[in-house]
Amino acid sequence: MRTSIIKKLVIGFVFFSAVLSSCSEAFLDEKPLDFLSPENAYTTETGIEQGITAIQNRIRFVYYTYGSFGTMNWATHGSDVGFNGETPDRGSRYLNSYRDLTPTFTPVVDHWVRGFEIIQWANVLIDGIKKADATIFTQGEAGKNAYLAEARFFRAFIYRHLVSTYGDIPLLDEPTTKAKTDYVRAPVAEIHKFMEEDFKFAAANLPKPGEESAPGRVTQGPAWHYLAETYLEMGNAQEAVTAASHAVNDYDYALMTERFGNRLGTDILGSGDAYFDLFGYTNHNLPNNTEAMWVIQVERGTSDETTINSAYIYGPRYFDIALTPDGKKATLGTFYGGKYTGISDTLSRPCANGRGTNLVHYYIWKDNWDNDIRNAEHNLRRNYYYDNPESAYDGHKIDFKLYEGTPYPRTNPLDDTIRLMFPTFMKFHDPCNYTVQLPRAGSGNTHKDWYALRFAETLLLRAEAYLGINRPDLAAADVNVVRARANAKPVSASTIDIDYILDERARELYGEEWRLIALRRTGKLIERVRKYNDNPLCPGAHIEEHNFRWPIPQTQIDLNIDAEFPQNPGY
Repeated sequence: MRTSIIKKLVIGFVFFSAVLSSCSEAFLDEKPLDFLSPENAYTTETGIEQGITAIQNRIRFVYYTYGSFGTMNWATHGSDVGFNGETPDRGSRYLNSYRDLTPTFTPVVDHWVRGFEIIQWANVLIDGIKKADATIFTQGEAGKNAYLAEARFFRAFIYRHLVSTYGDIPLLDEPTTKAKTDYVRAPVAEIHKFMEEDFKFAAANLPKPGEESAPGRVTQGPAWHYLAETYLEMGNAQEAVTAASHAVNDYDYALMTERFGNRLGTDILGSGDAYFDLFGYTNHNLPNNTEAMWVIQVERGTSDETTINSAYIYGPRYFDIALTPDGKKATLGTFYGGKYTGISDTLSRPCANGRGTNLVHYYIWKDNWDNDIRNAEHNLRRNYYYDNPESAYDGHKIDFKLYEGTPYPRTNPLDDTIRLMFPTFMKFHDPCNYTVQLPRAGSGNTHKDWYALRFAETLLLRAEAYLGINRPDLAAADVNVVRARANAKPVSASTIDIDYILDERARELYGEEWRLIALRRTGKLIERVRKYNDNPLCPGAHIEEHNFRWPIPQTQIDLNIDAEFPQNPGY
């Protein structure tokens, strides 16, 4: 049975709440004996483990939710690969239009607040570990450094997002213990140097892959990966090649090329492949899954049971197609509780929150439409069928042209393709394996784990670094490892460029990578959003040059009364 990393969260949360709410000198002067505090929480290895657990849980929240601090605002929205199809116009709570990107926009505020919250938690933990005697750790000094490395990894990982998003930001290397009104913005280069040191320490002191104490714990491989990414941000491509090569060469990572895991013999969609199997329930943590580098954990059937909203986010609202062309209910769905639910148990209940652009649905596949397995119907579903035996159209492919000349016309063509029907990436779904909210086939929730990092991404990152040192031959070689697994035609050294790599990232990592970070890092954000974000109500996402960075939350500026805290230009 998998060992959970979130079994003792209550203690951790009580402690961190106390830290974050402490603003008075009187509180800080107390000598706590019978409640958790910075002075007594990290005097044992168990307490330090609970501190790591609390941060892990907060990182998990980043990946699992679809709200203001969730995946959509990093993985798709406001980028070249997606927008909110459920409410595509301005005024959405998500980033459809950069004209909504103001200093009071909810994602702007929440990304800042939640990000620095995690950094505060990490700093408190780092401070506690440093003060702890090495003898309290089972592995002595090495054990102490391993915990310190994990905390520093998470601190740098969150700074990775914040510095990309906001530019110059406060550099906090120790806990904040009282109200502070004189923060200053450190230059981006200083933040990157700070991240470099954290990731280097993590790479040297984290356990090797396979030696971590539980699934989901961070190891050396991800640290090398994000160190390489940091070097690219710093403009040091040669160091990026070196760091990425450690991740590629020092461990036993490899792309999965043979079928594996629990989907063998149970292909709900009629076929499958190794890429399809990567996203099967329980397959992420299998020992023979050599592609998984860092997996965010979901717990099922325990007191800590959690779900991920990926099936809710990514996929069309097919169930809102009310009638067939001959006036029958279009989708009966599964039979539960003595009646048909109207919801399919292969797609669950998506809401079109994450609607891909034509770039990811069509353009990037045109040269390999029939051979790239990532474009196969079981991986990228394009066809949907009427489901009602009472209709003459039962089992026929849904086609809105069929309604022409009938009493049941489609009244809103925009809804047809933006909300109700568009290709859906099956990696986000868990066909016929939904176990919560059964009347709605899981209501968009799955119990699958989630890849924070796969080896394919490391190969594509090193390819980017090879381009930076003018070695397109080596860049093409790394990209072709990914393409070979997909049965796609290889790219030549004369053809490959940064746009090609970004396209390949979209093919391989759609919805997994934090797309806005990749676009900023490569200097392609403005250009590609204008070119490919084809939201019909917000073309090009209304992006302007100054939108390269987000605004600083107005509350941060207003409360920082004892030091200048300038707003980013253009806001």
